[in-house]
Formats: sequence, structure tokens, C-alpha cells
Amino acid sequence: MKTNQSPNPVKKSTYALLVRSEEKERCLFETIVYSLLVVSAVIGIWQFAHLRVPSPFADKAATTTQIVSRS
Repeated sequence: MKTNQSPNPVKKSTYALLVRSEEKERCLFETIVYSLLVVSAVIGIWQFAHLRVPSPFADKAATTTQIVSRS
């Protein structure tokens, strides 16, 4: 019976084992997930940057809304 083991076994590092066993589908999936995380962060920052902040120097009469009763 033949075995595929080399006569001098070489100790592999954990990183080398991970790189060799990396799955291509997982890599694509991780790329998509990380891209979605970045896009969601950018959208959140964009929404926060476009919030209206009331100015203390604005004319109070122009910014107040009037309540109209329909009775």
C-alpha cells in the first residue's frame, strides 16, 4: 500500500493551512457581506449629515407652525 506522505513531515503554520483550505464561495460571500456593511455605514452617515438642525438665530415667527382647528 502506497501513502502520499513525505519522508520528512513539514510542520505547517496555522495561516498556511487556512490559506490552503480557503473556499472560493466563502470568499465571494464575505466580499458581498463586507460591501453591504460599508454601504450601510455610508448611508447612515449620509442620513445623519442631512438632518436639519434648528438655528438659534432663525426668526421664531417664521419657523413656528400654526395649528388650524377644523371644528
